[in-house]
Amino acid sequence: MNGYRFTLAGQTLVALGSGALYWPAEDLLCVSDLHLGKSERRARRGDAPLPPYETQDTLSRLEADLAVTGAQTVICLGDSFEDRAAAAALRDQDKLWITALQAGRRWVWIEGNHDPGPLELGGTHLAELPLPPLIFRHIAKPGQSGELSGHYHPKVTVRPKGRAVTRPAFLVDADRVILPAYGTYTGGLRSRDHAVSSLMRKDALAILTGPVARAVPMPR
Repeated sequence: MNGYRFTLAGQTLVALGSGALYWPAEDLLCVSDLHLGKSERRARRGDAPLPPYETQDTLSRLEADLAVTGAQTVICLGDSFEDRAAAAALRDQDKLWITALQAGRRWVWIEGNHDPGPLELGGTHLAELPLPPLIFRHIAKPGQSGELSGHYHPKVTVRPKGRAVTRPAFLVDADRVILPAYGTYTGGLRSRDHAVSSLMRKDALAILTGPVARAVPMPR
């Protein structure tokens, strides 16, 4: 399993190179900000088009992470769809694909700011989910501990051998983890942006996604 192990609130977690987070003790896989239907929404609004394959690409990567981890619980940390209309416009074969991924698993949709959760699909729909000592929600709250959230789509730039490389990244400190966006075509907010950096301790790490998940001091 390609992942970087760390602890939060005494729990061992694994940041996968894909952008998913695995909690071995609970056999739980967490992903954030799938933004399924992004290309459909852009086309509907008359924006510059994107290739209409992001839903299939995102679901393929999720299927692969489930096969590798064997996780029996899945938590989607909000903004699973671009909006309600994008959820309604999901192709029948993609709805069946999600149903197949859900089969035999506990599946939790956390409400995001883009959507309240795909209510017509299976699974449980919650504003947030406490699983002590951790808590799962869409947007981080200052002063919390043991928190896992998404929303900000963090990314970082490193310069190995002088060459700039920008990747989505997990932001990790003693209080929280902010997950990167898992969905294809999702943008990102640099870790030095005040909205993100103000939430993280000075010794926070950034765990870069990619073929090998690796940690660096969080750029500020």
